[in-house]
Amino acid sequence: MISVDHLWKVFGPRPERIPGSELAALPRAELHARTGCVAAVRDVSFEVAAGEVFVVMGLSGSGKSTLVRCLTRLIEPTAGDIAIGGDPVRALSPRRLRELRRHRVAMVFQHFGLLPHRRVLDNVAYGLEIQGTGRADRHRRAAEVLDLVGLAGHEQRYPDELSGGMQQRVGLARALAGDPEVLLFDEPFSALDPLIRRDMQAEVRRLHAEVGKTMLFITHDLAEALTLGDRIAVLRDGALVQVGTPEQLVGSPADDYVRDFVRDVPRADVLTLRWIARPADPAHTPARPSPPAHTPARPSPPAPPARETRARPRQHEAFETNAHAHPTANEQAHGSSDERTRITTAGDPLPATMLIRDAVPRILRAAGPVPIADGDHVIGVVGVEELLPVLAGRSAPPQAQPPAATDRVPA
Repeated sequence: MISVDHLWKVFGPRPERIPGSELAALPRAELHARTGCVAAVRDVSFEVAAGEVFVVMGLSGSGKSTLVRCLTRLIEPTAGDIAIGGDPVRALSPRRLRELRRHRVAMVFQHFGLLPHRRVLDNVAYGLEIQGTGRADRHRRAAEVLDLVGLAGHEQRYPDELSGGMQQRVGLARALAGDPEVLLFDEPFSALDPLIRRDMQAEVRRLHAEVGKTMLFITHDLAEALTLGDRIAVLRDGALVQVGTPEQLVGSPADDYVRDFVRDVPRADVLTLRWIARPADPAHTPARPSPPAHTPARPSPPAPPARETRARPRQHEAFETNAHAHPTANEQAHGSSDERTRITTAGDPLPATMLIRDAVPRILRAAGPVPIADGDHVIGVVGVEELLPVLAGRSAPPQAQPPAATDRVPA
């Protein structure tokens, strides 16, 4: 749905001379000292699949807001390509660019941007009014999306009569009113109180489950990124450092910058059992391969799963085993090719996709290590000795490997 290829945004005199030159490799401070230019977005490439929630995270000044504004040319990029729904954004005429902004892409800003002299209903309907939609139709649509975001009954109130969270819901309803293909969020909840912010995050998750829009979300809050994102991109000084699922970032950070970001995250709440499973018998259970040392600068995203089956499983995720998960009487009597994998473990397998925190009661009650299965195949076991370091806040054991190669951007 969204494709960004070697995108640059340079501020300063003659910015077009920076991309592709020897100056492009200079650190930000040295580049500014030598040229007077600042590279706010530096050679960024990524793709967002239809229906995915893609989060861009970084510290203040890392280029997040500049990046999201470049996508619809609210800020004109210096170099690189952008495509939304297959349309090359940088090549669009002014008329087609206006159509893209009016009909296909909507943005929710940190500051709500509500018109104080208009009632809630007319604030939500404002974009439709700009599109030329008739009064009755736009009011009907505005009432529908106000109900969707939980503001039914507040249509005739003014913005200053609403709480901060309610005002942000109005901004969200305004973005949804035009039924866009893509929603862009630029730190929309950073000015809200923590409890209201958490409610709004839950609201975004609920809305995504209901309407399935492609969402690109900008934040500096790691907890928010882990809560919302199917995948997360980490920016530093305008450049991508790592792109991956939440568990890939927490379990296999690309460098010390990302490692410091995720240092305080409770790993048991993010990582799944496959990260800490060890072979029950090395002779019969092959180790999973390590991630490649180098990945392409522009990884293709996986098709995002439905929210019910995301990479981070829900707490009560069901798991079914087939007959092969239990040895037959004949196998018990005479042994089988994977007997040594099973004989040292306790009970039926747990799914490799189960969160570690959800497996704690079963593992602690088991008489021995619990088998871990990926589909019908037992990939290893987890016992107390694998569990305790993660619960204590330390990194996963050395034998743990990522479930899939995380997308890292080479230096």
